[in-house]
Amino acid sequence: MDFSLISNTFITIFTTDVFFYCILGVVAGMVIGTLPGLSATMGIAILTPLTFWLEPAQGMAVLLGIYNSAIWAGGISAILINTPGTPASIAQTFDGYYMVTQGKVKKALNMNTIYSVIGGLIGTVVLIVFSFPVAEFALKFGPPEMFAMALFGLSMMIGVSGGSVFKGLLAGALGLLVSTIGMDPMTGALRFTFGNINMLSGIEFVVVMVGMFGVGEVLYQISKSSPADKEARKNAQIVSNTAEAFPTAKETKASVIPTLVCGAISAVIGAVPGTGGDIAAIICWQQTKNFSKHPEEFGHGAPEGIAAPEAANNAVSGGAMIPLLTLGIPGDSVTAIMLGALMMQGITPGPLLFSTQTVDVYSIIISLFMANVFMCLLGYGAIRIFSKISLVPMKWLNPIVFVFCVVGTYAINNNIYDVFLMIGAGIVGYFLIKLDFCMPPIILGLILGGTVEENLRRTL
Repeated sequence: MDFSLISNTFITIFTTDVFFYCILGVVAGMVIGTLPGLSATMGIAILTPLTFWLEPAQGMAVLLGIYNSAIWAGGISAILINTPGTPASIAQTFDGYYMVTQGKVKKALNMNTIYSVIGGLIGTVVLIVFSFPVAEFALKFGPPEMFAMALFGLSMMIGVSGGSVFKGLLAGALGLLVSTIGMDPMTGALRFTFGNINMLSGIEFVVVMVGMFGVGEVLYQISKSSPADKEARKNAQIVSNTAEAFPTAKETKASVIPTLVCGAISAVIGAVPGTGGDIAAIICWQQTKNFSKHPEEFGHGAPEGIAAPEAANNAVSGGAMIPLLTLGIPGDSVTAIMLGALMMQGITPGPLLFSTQTVDVYSIIISLFMANVFMCLLGYGAIRIFSKISLVPMKWLNPIVFVFCVVGTYAINNNIYDVFLMIGAGIVGYFLIKLDFCMPPIILGLILGGTVEENLRRTL
């Protein structure tokens, strides 16, 4: 590794307009990630064509800024309104929203930013130091290993089931059942489509996620609105003005090891083609709970419950870039789009990239590093704005959340059918909440069901 070339590239980027394009990407990702339903994949897919008129370094700075920032910003809506902005932020609903109900709004948002940046930097370091070894290890993952990883992810249903493991398993079974809708992954036979052409490709898990977490929560908040609830919300707002804005020294110390371990593990998970931040975050949340000295606090506002998954889903971005740059194999859906963007810019990913286009590689790595730094600065600066959301009366907040859910869902496929499906999922989610079921096991089953089925059958 040529450190002199890295330093020269670093100086060049900071003395050119690449610097400002990276900030532009971070701001765009912040807006995209905060809106429920709009994922990092969607943001990059929409904005990639606009980068073709830019220089390679400028275009990649924009895309990497969106990539990192959208994943971080997805945790903002997950914490504030219990609706994940992106699939990778689903684990933030486990503890983040509970901290908001306790009035610890600024602390939750600051932790979301701090540990997002730490995770992103860990992923960048892994990308710099271990590119080829990690890529070589990740390529050894075949159907048996993918099945084992997905099955391990499904086992997390028990940990996120709340008070009743039985209800959690029932909810997870419902998610697995819904994941079978559509075409058989091996034979192409139609299953449970009932002649509806919109169901041929299955049920979009983002649509169900936004419906159950967003619309379901809105309906539940409306149904339980009472003077006592208004008084509790008012007290939480009073606490939010006096509560500490940053984690205490004790909380920080307890989060150090989980953050570093989860960041390193997630960077490797991100390098495995077909995985993503949602799987990494859920796995790391559960493992952090297992090794914690106070596991009973998880799901009830545990600081490590925010730190570990947020570091995990951001570390995935650096890991996913490893197989992309070294072997030309995208690690997730976002890097699959980036692969096309790189080739349009004249950058051909593969083993020869590091020797023939070294400057471009270092520009990408430094842009990834800068995106995390700007994310930290802009995130901290925007805390005051985002924390005001908790002060908005529920009679105004609920309609706003519903509108965002509709807009974000429609934008996924530009299909009104998804909106109706999202509303239906919200109604189901409302009744499940009333019956004291947990939503995360359903989403787990829906996300991982297809992966488990396909890789098990391929293995057999």
